Amino acid sequence: MSARIELSQVFKIFGARPKGRALKMAQSGVMKDDVQAATDHVVGLHDVSFSVGDGEIFVIMGLSGSGKSTAIRTVNRLHDITAGTVMVDGTDVGALNQRELERFRREKMGMVFQHFALFPHRTVVDNVAYGLKVKGMGIDERRRQALEALELVGLERYYMSFPRELSGGMQQRVGLARALAADLDILLMDEAFSALDPLIRRQMQDELLAMQGDMLHKTILFITHDLNEALRVGDRVCIMKDGAVVQIGTPEEILRNPGTAYVAEFVKDVDQGRVLQVESVMSQPTPISLGTTVGEALAMLGSRASVFCVDDEGKPCGVITRDLLAGTQQAGVETVMKTEFGITSRTAPLVEAYELCAKGELVAVVNERGVLEGRLYALDVLAELGEIESKAEQVKAADLAGEGV
Repeated sequence: MSARIELSQVFKIFGARPKGRALKMAQSGVMKDDVQAATDHVVGLHDVSFSVGDGEIFVIMGLSGSGKSTAIRTVNRLHDITAGTVMVDGTDVGALNQRELERFRREKMGMVFQHFALFPHRTVVDNVAYGLKVKGMGIDERRRQALEALELVGLERYYMSFPRELSGGMQQRVGLARALAADLDILLMDEAFSALDPLIRRQMQDELLAMQGDMLHKTILFITHDLNEALRVGDRVCIMKDGAVVQIGTPEEILRNPGTAYVAEFVKDVDQGRVLQVESVMSQPTPISLGTTVGEALAMLGSRASVFCVDDEGKPCGVITRDLLAGTQQAGVETVMKTEFGITSRTAPLVEAYELCAKGELVAVVNERGVLEGRLYALDVLAELGEIESKAEQVKAADLAGEGV
């Protein structure tokens, strides 16, 4: 996956003399609070390096003051960096003159803010088309693109409404549509859903993921202070603290292997079932074929309590358990198997399988053709979730003791 955005050893110092003593202290490893105490300068970014791949949703997560919003603002140079490099599609953003920078911002990326920043006196369609108007696009073409963007976010019926006539969630959709209307490859989303109510926020997350998967395929740099949102939305997640990168990884890597006590503290409150997929917990099915006799099945069962039966195409059609095999040894397993069982897919969020597992029975994991790929059992799920919690506690204890992991 080729990189579209790259930050390399970036420092951002706020103060009267950013390239003076404060920068030298930060580059030598002195951390944010100590630099500020000694120089009265604030370290916004401390040796930050990461890359965002083509078509990736890369999430930067951190609390207030962590540097996440400063980082995204270096990408379109709303903040000039103090040291390091910021590259976008091979362009050194810091080397652009003012005219080049204006063109770069206009033609390279769109931005969606936490606050909707809509013009109250303009209709929805005119708000969405405003950026296209600034670019000099004709009225018919910009209206067409604006309406297409509104259709993507489900607001085409409201194109003649004014912002005051829309709910907060709908206004944020207008802001997203405005960025989509420009049809730029890169989207910068700074706390885009943070001002929304929890239910609407989740709906917006769902819509973004659905659009990205079906039609957008944008490169998205997404900022949030909510780890649940970061792990749900991101292909990869960068966790920041005090202007520095703490850990970068996939949602599952962050959840399974928190690198520090700081990350582990966040992980303990995460809804693990919404991050982990079924494939991370399922085991090999080792099924028995239809036509096998009860006697043969009993011998093949071994120490297992239950097993799936599959047809000639490998599709599960029943479950047999040891107590069901107490009948005539020569009868076929199809005469004794249970034909009701739960079914899920390997990419489904684990939370969707909770109810199926709650019955204490086997759940079949199948592919798109219905062929059995794995088996899921309630005890396996509980063991996995318990192991993750245990790992987080171990990391916290080791980090606090100064031992590392």
